[in-house]
Amino acid sequence: MRGSSLPLSLRAYRLACVAATPLAPRLLAFRRERGKENGARLSERCGKTSLPRPAGALVWVHTASVGEMFAALALIERLRAKGFAVLVTSGTVTSAALAEARLPVGAVHQFVPLDAPRFVARFLDHWRPDLALFVESDLWPNLILDCAERRIPLVMVNGRISERSFRRWRRLPEAIAALLQRFDLCLTQSSADAERYAGLGAPRVSISGNLKLDAPAPPVDATTLSTLKSIVGTRPVIAAASTHPGEEEGVVAAHRRLRAAHSTLLTVIAPRHPQRGADVAEIARTAGLAVALRSRDEEPTADVDVYVADTVGELGLIYRIAPIVFMGGSLVGHGGQNPVEAVKLGAAILHGPNVWNFAEIYAALDAAGGAECVADADELATRIGTLLTEPAARAAVAMAAAATVGELGGALEHTLAALEPYLLQLRRERR
Repeated sequence: MRGSSLPLSLRAYRLACVAATPLAPRLLAFRRERGKENGARLSERCGKTSLPRPAGALVWVHTASVGEMFAALALIERLRAKGFAVLVTSGTVTSAALAEARLPVGAVHQFVPLDAPRFVARFLDHWRPDLALFVESDLWPNLILDCAERRIPLVMVNGRISERSFRRWRRLPEAIAALLQRFDLCLTQSSADAERYAGLGAPRVSISGNLKLDAPAPPVDATTLSTLKSIVGTRPVIAAASTHPGEEEGVVAAHRRLRAAHSTLLTVIAPRHPQRGADVAEIARTAGLAVALRSRDEEPTADVDVYVADTVGELGLIYRIAPIVFMGGSLVGHGGQNPVEAVKLGAAILHGPNVWNFAEIYAALDAAGGAECVADADELATRIGTLLTEPAARAAVAMAAAATVGELGGALEHTLAALEPYLLQLRRERR
């Protein structure tokens, strides 16, 4: 479909993007002031770059943010091992920091351009990707339409779509069908995702499994870990990872309740958005607790009750010192955060009831006794107390979780097998 053959909603969207393009500098400046853009790299959001295009076949992997990039890391590493240059795009400051820390040599990160035709064209003119992999569900219409017009093969990997998003897209059936029909293949996490994508008009859908289950445990600097362990010593440690507003108060309340029986307890809170570190610290101070912030190079010394880990890319460090982890985003209506990294590092997992973003993973963990759902802050404190006083039960939970994640794996090999025809074609064309 070209031009007027597009659905009216997509034509209107494209015209609106063209009309709004002159406002892009103002929008980016507004976002930069709020910490949502990297001021030194704003030009990338307009499709500009100072980096050269790598020689040879280039596979472009587009990820929305940290979660999608985390899911794609092992896939990116395998693509590099096969000799392909890889361009990785994302749209958040935190994902850029993860890219800097975790991408393999030979993989280039860029901020994805704003979805204006001029910026998209500039981006594609420079990078000229030979294959585009969109991770999960970050569907930017102009990016997709322009890739299709240039005959760049499009594949969705680790695709997922929630019931809520499915109902929302059903209100624009022609638009979503026009976008999904541009994809050569949609590889989905589950049968439910496959049914939803097919119902929205995706022509070729296959279930590959969830790449997040195959992602490696996050690395850690050995010296940093040794230093932190020596500071913490033998204190009992619990962590609340990737928390959202409205959850830290409950975690702080749980700490206050638990310290009657565990006087040396250290609670580590890692907010999902590190820029909230000062706000989280204030919540703990208001509750009468002593606080240290990692972003200020403060240490969790013996007099510190709450350690705010408001840095990027250090959950692997936190999970290695905390045998009990509450996964955030689950006591509020966010949909939960990915528990796989914590599981792979031996943690016993607790979570709230709102985990629809990872429904199948949590359902399997809960059924196997590898995680437990708590209804509120009171129940959170109760369950943490039990796990602190019963190390054998805690170890059983962690072992059940590890076994479950191992059984659910295999998505990486399925994904690579599905991509092999495209990769083979790239090799032939480049030769």
